[in-house]
Amino acid sequence: MRRFWAASLLALVPLVTVSQNRGGNTRALFKYQIRKATEPIVLDGTIGEKEWEPHQLATNFFNHWPNDEGQARNQTEVRVTYDHENVYIMAKCYDTGRRIIQSLVRDNDDDYWGSDNFSVVLDPVNTKQSGLLFGVTAGGSEIEGSLVIEDGQTWMSPNWDNKWSSKTTQYSDYWVAEIAIPLKTLRYNPNQRDWGVNFIRGDKQNNAYTTWTQFPVNFNGVSINYMGTLEWDQSPEKAKGTFILNPYVTSSSIRDYEDSKQKEAKLNNDLGGEVKVALTSSLNLDLTLFPDFSNADVDQQVTNITRFDIFLPEQRNFFLENNDIFSNFGTYDIKPFFSRRIGIMDGEAIPIDFGGRLTGNITQNLRVGVMNVQTRRTDEFAAQNYSVAAFQQKVLQRSAIKALFINRQATSATSEMEYSRNAGLEFSYISESGKLNNTFMYHTSLTPENLGDTHFYGFTGNYLTKRFRTGWLLNVVGENYITELGINPRLENYNALTEETVRLGYTLFNPWVRYLFFPKGENSKLNYHGLRTWNNLYLNSDGSFNELENNLAYDFEYRNTAKLNLIGRYQKVDLLFPTELIGDEFTPIPVGNYSFARFDVQYSSDVRKTVVWNTNVGYGQFFNGTRLGAMLQGSLRFRPWGTFGLTYDYNDIRLAEGYGKKNLHLARFNGNISFSNKLFLTNVVQYNSRDNNFSAFSRLQWRYSPMSDIFLIYNENHDTEGLGIKNRSMVLKVTYWL
Repeated sequence: MRRFWAASLLALVPLVTVSQNRGGNTRALFKYQIRKATEPIVLDGTIGEKEWEPHQLATNFFNHWPNDEGQARNQTEVRVTYDHENVYIMAKCYDTGRRIIQSLVRDNDDDYWGSDNFSVVLDPVNTKQSGLLFGVTAGGSEIEGSLVIEDGQTWMSPNWDNKWSSKTTQYSDYWVAEIAIPLKTLRYNPNQRDWGVNFIRGDKQNNAYTTWTQFPVNFNGVSINYMGTLEWDQSPEKAKGTFILNPYVTSSSIRDYEDSKQKEAKLNNDLGGEVKVALTSSLNLDLTLFPDFSNADVDQQVTNITRFDIFLPEQRNFFLENNDIFSNFGTYDIKPFFSRRIGIMDGEAIPIDFGGRLTGNITQNLRVGVMNVQTRRTDEFAAQNYSVAAFQQKVLQRSAIKALFINRQATSATSEMEYSRNAGLEFSYISESGKLNNTFMYHTSLTPENLGDTHFYGFTGNYLTKRFRTGWLLNVVGENYITELGINPRLENYNALTEETVRLGYTLFNPWVRYLFFPKGENSKLNYHGLRTWNNLYLNSDGSFNELENNLAYDFEYRNTAKLNLIGRYQKVDLLFPTELIGDEFTPIPVGNYSFARFDVQYSSDVRKTVVWNTNVGYGQFFNGTRLGAMLQGSLRFRPWGTFGLTYDYNDIRLAEGYGKKNLHLARFNGNISFSNKLFLTNVVQYNSRDNNFSAFSRLQWRYSPMSDIFLIYNENHDTEGLGIKNRSMVLKVTYWL
């Protein structure tokens, strides 16, 4: 505990010395006065004078990335208006006609930002705590997402889905985007006449992003802190249509070939859906009955040669929407809440009977989230009820006090723990400029055994300027901080000889520093280059050494979007348990002290080309042996209708004599076809020798109406030895937005 308070004082030094540094008040400097439409707005991709001429013009966009100096080479003109149902945005994007449209697929983060695009970001509650993004490419591909704050930066999560519409038209020297956002899609206070707003233009010909407001490049273009102000001529009306029903029906054929009792495919017809209720303009209730996640993206397989479990990202929409209110606790290494722990046990999907989620703002400064989910009893697992509650109270200018409570309660007979609970309190400080942030946290867990050492506490933060960036982290984890609904992989240590799992507490120190150089002049081929280092020191609960990781890298980013990274790594480990890394057929690596070094070269090519590729090659020592790793990824783009990619990840691990050697292969094929911006075909084929799995996944999606889809999904899995089939399924799913 003494170590924690000493480190806390060090973390407070920049808090005191730098907090005086104030950022530009863009909300006061950039104002757009929105007026009610005098003529009906028709989304046709053309600029009718009577429609748009009466409304204020926002132009003179500024460079933001990769250079935050001066005004944009290719300018953008924006006008905004509204009526009793929608907010309307028109953008006229000037260029030379050499546009890049990677794909017509909607909600694809990489393809969207890799294309010529226009986005509007909104903070309707005007608290600088959360917001929404709506964007469209020059080809008409749409994306929407929620804005969340992590480590002082604003990030866009494309997992939020709601109803809105757009239309684009391309001309020789400009393209036009018209957007209509229903008021009932937005969360706002009808009495709040000032909203946060910004406009972002992606100009891929010049590999540049420009913004309406001007602010430093060390903050993302979607930054909530550097928006302008949308001034309403009158308070927006309370949104009409507070009740939305989104039913689904599925018909499926599923067969598990590894189950000897199942002689033929099971045919199922299911009905369920979601109900969305706007309790107020800024507080929403989502209910789901018998949710179906068959249309979720397939997991991207990875090769795990670490000593600890890895966690694949959440893919299910019900858990993704507004998830930041629950998940934005802890640090990158420990997450008290991870929604994928609900409804999935040992990789097996557990049926969910119902769920409910209440999220939004109760007051302008108080944001809340409450979720409850009930799973069904199966032959192997008891029925469970999961409850999560969180709140964020804004204090000072941009800071927040946050609290979290989690409860897992068995609702049918079980030999496992009857319940598991977690609670936490955090204070997140963000300076007015956003350059400095620091979060202090304390969490605890409770199980029926009433164990001791159930704590997790520490702090994490960073300080960011254009050239110099640094961060710090301290985690102190008790050996009984049990997070059944969270991520804490390092707590559990597996003994390969006794086949026991032992919980061990630890302390982690993680400082990092980065310095960037920005070359001047039009002839420079580089956007920037610079040095970075990040270091992890793990100590056992008694303060003794456990593990050290030192990393040093030099990065180059080129104006043509290519990147080169040179990375040197050194690792030292006091291995406490016999460990298997490449398979249980070999003798486990024995207890002892190991130190090893490694060097990696990473390169990615110009993403604007028809053929795009990247690679990562590394070689070095690996415990008592060596490891050669090589990854090659390439894609062929037939813009905008098709992208076909192949990834091959190879690891050649040679341990000391008697401990084994093995070649691990991971291959993945992706084929994405956009028949239009409403009809998409996604194909994924994966081969993973580490997990003995070969899989094929195909999904046809037709968005026949806004927020209404028809899905046809095919999935099968085989083993890699003889390609014997494990399981096969086909699902037809229809959703409709009422």
